[in-house]
Amino acid sequence: MRIARFSIDGNVAFGAVEAAEGTDGGEGDGGTAGHDGLVINIMKGIPFADFELSGTRVPLDKVRLLPPVLPNKVVAIGRNYADHAKELGHEVPTAPWAFFKPSTSVIGHGDPIVYPSFSQEVHHEAELAVVISRLCREVPRERVRDVILGYTCANDVTARDTQRTEKQWARAKGFDSSCPLGPWIETDLDPSDLAITATVNGELRQAGRTAQMINSIEDLIVNITEAMTLLPGDVLLTGTPAGVGPIRPGDEVSVTVEGIGTLTNKVVARG
Repeated sequence: MRIARFSIDGNVAFGAVEAAEGTDGGEGDGGTAGHDGLVINIMKGIPFADFELSGTRVPLDKVRLLPPVLPNKVVAIGRNYADHAKELGHEVPTAPWAFFKPSTSVIGHGDPIVYPSFSQEVHHEAELAVVISRLCREVPRERVRDVILGYTCANDVTARDTQRTEKQWARAKGFDSSCPLGPWIETDLDPSDLAITATVNGELRQAGRTAQMINSIEDLIVNITEAMTLLPGDVLLTGTPAGVGPIRPGDEVSVTVEGIGTLTNKVVARG
């Protein structure tokens, strides 16, 4: 199931993204470009508890897609792809290297990335994101799949110059609009070997596969939940492949994860 969070006529709800009757809904690439053929079956309830699909369907192009979740916290993993660590001149960590992005950094598909006033070098970082389904702590490896609702696309937008000069990454990676998520959550997916790409203005910048991750999703969730409780809707960013690079106001950035879809955001100057 593809679960979207959306607004229509001032109301916010969840729903299942489906192909309209008599169409393939563009399901071949999972993209969002051209919403013709896609509808949202409005959900009664929320995806973190018992719910039903209402059977009331709205064309996807008639709603505004929102961030698929509003996480209590986003736990992100740095340098989880060896080639990315190498391109920045860093050693590969011997254990998962976690940091946080605040909930105020989260935006959805189509929302603007606002270029921070304190930086002159902002980079895109395409990532697979994991959405947590239930309250969990000290999750054993064999139960990791039980605490995952699904997966979505993410862009760990980073003020690279600030990251280099400040010991903590709170400002470099936590500024407002630095965590685009979307367009929806895919619940039925094997995340072990998915293609991840990033384009800027249609030009391919990043191309990797989740099989290149140093620490698997199981590794990461076991490691994180040894230290903290994860809540329903919390998000785990799993790291970015090589090819990160600069974005500027006026650019359009798209992150595509195989089997999920495409997350697109424009970069704007702070007003």
